[in-house]
Amino acid sequence: MSADLHRLMAGIGAILLDFDGPVCSIFANYPAPKVAAELVDVLRRRGVDVPPDLASEPDPLEVLRRTGATGDQDATRAVEDALCAAERRAVETAEPTPYGREVIVAARQAGVPVAVVSNNSADAVTAYLTAHRLAGYVSPVVGRVYAKPARMKPHPEPVLDAVRALGAIPSDCVLIGDSLSDIEGARAAGASVIGYANRPSKEDAFRMAGADAVITCMGMVAEALMERP
Repeated sequence: MSADLHRLMAGIGAILLDFDGPVCSIFANYPAPKVAAELVDVLRRRGVDVPPDLASEPDPLEVLRRTGATGDQDATRAVEDALCAAERRAVETAEPTPYGREVIVAARQAGVPVAVVSNNSADAVTAYLTAHRLAGYVSPVVGRVYAKPARMKPHPEPVLDAVRALGAIPSDCVLIGDSLSDIEGARAAGASVIGYANRPSKEDAFRMAGADAVITCMGMVAEALMERP
């Protein structure tokens, strides 16, 4: 186990989990590119001129982000509503991340509170946690602000909202995420951050971005929690 991870987990007061990645693969059976294409269709039905690079965008969150950047609030709300509905369908068949549940349970046993800080909708996250009997272990759930994609991570606001709800201070919290936006958002908020490199190509990128530790399996975090003093 990484000495950095062991040292970090020994001293933290709260865990902030990204959702898609550390907890589950939300679009495992309802592929993200399909959802993104459906959001593009929403724009086209509204008469929006969709540029080719957006038409082929595979990430639904990026479709929402780029729509919001145009300043068209009606279009942004339409895409937001469609994405919320898609996420609620997606969590019904989402695949749990190996050892994601064990991290949440081990944190409870260690007396460490757990929050979720996600760019997905809070309703979808809560539905997943409820279905998997984890809702009682996780509070708060901070999802993206409705139709305001500029406030998603890497903006620090969601991280800070979770920290305040926990009654903690950022430096006592660690965010575990699988994207550069997680690392950047945690850093901007003043929290520690663990990069979950669920693909080998992410490891060096996370280290270069300033992650305090990099893991390749959530089981490493569960083990570190169980070995806390």
